[in-house]
Amino acid sequence: MADRAVDIPLTIVRKPREGARMPADPRSALAPLRHPAFRLLVAGRWVNTLGSGVAPIALAFAVLDLTGSVNDLGVVVGIRSLFNVVFLLFGGVLADRLPRHLVMVGSGLLSGASQAAVAALVLTHSATVPTLLVLSAANGTFAAFALPATSALVPQTVPEELRQSANALNRMFGNAAQIIGASLGGVLVATVGAGWGLAADSASFLLSALLFQRLRVPGGPARSPEGRGLISELREGWTEFIARTWVWVVVVAFGFINAAVVGATSVLGPSVADATFGRSWWGGVLAAQTAGLVVGGVVALRLRPQRLLLVGVACVAAEVTLPLGLALRVPVYALTVAAFLCGMCLEQFGVAWETSLQQEIPADRLARVYSYDMVGSFVAIPLSQVTVGPLASAFGVRDTLLGSAGIIALSTLAMLAVRDVRVLRTARPGRTLHSAAAAAAVAPTGVPCPPAAPPPAV
Repeated sequence: MADRAVDIPLTIVRKPREGARMPADPRSALAPLRHPAFRLLVAGRWVNTLGSGVAPIALAFAVLDLTGSVNDLGVVVGIRSLFNVVFLLFGGVLADRLPRHLVMVGSGLLSGASQAAVAALVLTHSATVPTLLVLSAANGTFAAFALPATSALVPQTVPEELRQSANALNRMFGNAAQIIGASLGGVLVATVGAGWGLAADSASFLLSALLFQRLRVPGGPARSPEGRGLISELREGWTEFIARTWVWVVVVAFGFINAAVVGATSVLGPSVADATFGRSWWGGVLAAQTAGLVVGGVVALRLRPQRLLLVGVACVAAEVTLPLGLALRVPVYALTVAAFLCGMCLEQFGVAWETSLQQEIPADRLARVYSYDMVGSFVAIPLSQVTVGPLASAFGVRDTLLGSAGIIALSTLAMLAVRDVRVLRTARPGRTLHSAAAAAAVAPTGVPCPPAAPPPAV
């Protein structure tokens, strides 16, 4: 945004001198990468996500080598997820109070230290389930502080007209890192052992913290935390979250969609694969879905609909095809194509959602809204994982998968039924979006919005 504030006088007030740097063309898909702050954000997130792709594989085999118990593995992984979800709201408050890049630095250092402790215990054969539980809970807590900050920081690193491209690039690089990380995790575990895989994850946290420490953004969320308690700040974030019907409706809908998709793919999918086309092909189906996410990012770089959120939500309907294909036992090649399309279409929604939130939510409350979004979207996943097995035993795998497809379809229709989802338009460069809430939030502080950028208002 600072770059844009400098560029505007050059282009409007006087003719730019020969050799002067011109503003980035918003039509260029790679224009956000011309901004140093965005490059550092993407690089830090890429390194972090690379390690996060290694970690689940390394931790899984570390626990299995230790006890051989799938139940122990489930508890260790579950405790991390639980603490991660619980502390997301506090992470949102912290990211709205402090400079967001410093929140990410602190999270990276603490996460790296906790994962280094796990790696040391595994490598020295000193690990026990109780110690792994404690360290996994700590790691989940530290990671929770970074998630809202990372998402809310994107609009501070690029001008307004580049937000959609920035979100697409950020997500595309992250998805690519996840693919590479998962492959690297398998190689590390097979060649040097699970402990070194965990050490690599620790190193990725520390390196990402170093990159985030170098990140500089103009201004930031302008707010005064003096005299404000945690509950008051959470209440303020909740008020902003429910102020726009389309925000909370989409989050509630995705609570159901995520539960249905995860139950179908992580629990019932492997069961269907075992009974039909085999385990090796199931890995190919999941790989196709991840590849679809990457390709979807490329598509999102070029897609410029005026009603971006409507297009993104409509694309969610494609998620029906995977559980439906599993239920109907379609040929594996058709299932692979469906998985690829699911990933590609889901990425359109992801970019549309991020861009819409950053456009519409006031900057000083954006991280807290993101935290409520994440909690609402993720909270039902553990319940789905626990209950989908008994449901399949009671009603049959086929009917349970059909039920999952029905939940996704109905949830998508519920989102499309909301008028604001259908009519919300993407802001054109130079257009300022005002809302009563945004004006009330900014005016009393006396601190202006970032130069040449409208007051963000999801």
